[in-house]
Amino acid sequence: MHNPATPALSWLAVAGRSASSAMPRLMLGRTLERICKGVLLLCLLHFLIMMILYFDVYTQRFDIFSRFNNGRNGSRNNISGAAGSGHHYYYFNLSRPNATLASYLATGEQLMPSAQPETNQTPSPKPLPPCPENPPGLVGRLLIEFSSQMTMERVQKENPNVTEGGRYTPPDCRPRWKVAIIIPFRHRENHLKYWLHYLHPILRRQKIDYGIYIINQLGEETFNRAKLLNVGYTETLKEAEYDCFIFSDVDLIPMDDRNLYHCYDQPRHFAIAMDKFGFRLPYAGYFGGVSGLSKKQFLKINGFPNEYWGWGGEDDDIYNRITLNGMKVSRPDVRIGRYRMIKHERDKHNEPNPQRFNKIQNTKNTMKKDGISSLTYRVVRVKKFALYTNISVEIGKAPPRPIKG
Repeated sequence: MHNPATPALSWLAVAGRSASSAMPRLMLGRTLERICKGVLLLCLLHFLIMMILYFDVYTQRFDIFSRFNNGRNGSRNNISGAAGSGHHYYYFNLSRPNATLASYLATGEQLMPSAQPETNQTPSPKPLPPCPENPPGLVGRLLIEFSSQMTMERVQKENPNVTEGGRYTPPDCRPRWKVAIIIPFRHRENHLKYWLHYLHPILRRQKIDYGIYIINQLGEETFNRAKLLNVGYTETLKEAEYDCFIFSDVDLIPMDDRNLYHCYDQPRHFAIAMDKFGFRLPYAGYFGGVSGLSKKQFLKINGFPNEYWGWGGEDDDIYNRITLNGMKVSRPDVRIGRYRMIKHERDKHNEPNPQRFNKIQNTKNTMKKDGISSLTYRVVRVKKFALYTNISVEIGKAPPRPIKG
């Protein structure tokens, strides 16, 4: 028998199943709709931020160029009225090292007129590093020759960085020592040209802060090398605060620029291997030719003796003073301490001193009273040349020599 309620129940069952399957799709659609709205809002927010940034950058650039144009116009006005109104100062932010005008234009910082003085805007200079103990520009063994003609004009052209008076300071580093190079001198102008020709480039490569001083003995009295060196020590300290002193004969040229002209922990003998001695040290106590002492070392031995008139003996006396005061002589390697001497005849009024051997034996008794503490002389003139300073002095004359027999 057919039941009339059966179709209705079947339809309700199908509708229920359809409604139950449609509910998840409806929820998924709403979820996707919300996600799309969120993405749209994010895009809108991103667009607004980009527009804000764009207008901000545009405003800054417009402001930069407008200020630049105003600055240029103002500078033109100031140029035209500078004679009546004085200088117009510009300053810029120096808080960053090595800044340039281009970098300030790129970052929005610009030169602006200001009444503030320039001195308030000057940056403090960056301290220089210490000079290296072994300067990288050294070349080692040098070819030294005296056959080519030498002039002061040529030497001056070769050394444009040397300042008046023969002064030089390395521009890129800070030397430990301030060195006065002292040359006892009389009638050796030709030798001086060669000495300056070779030594200025060597000293610059060695990164030495130095000054060259020629101590010229006036008159024709007997020559006194050691006393002139004492004069040089005293006079150079009036020129600058030197703390190292190199004493050099004008006819000796180093053959290796690794023989560094500065002071050491002990008194230094530089010229240990001269060509006239076959490039060997003539004897253990030899201290002649070229030597160096710090200010402290020089004062400890009371300087050099003043009573060695004529050739010879003073360098041995100096060696005795060093050893008697508890110091030792330091020397470079014999391969580095080689020197070439300019050949010449013995100078007039510089004959060998016959009393030198007796004086050397009495150094212990004389060094306290004969030296820098007893020095007397008179400066006649001081003249600064392009490559050296000339100090001409009168130092007296030798006492009469005792009559033999």
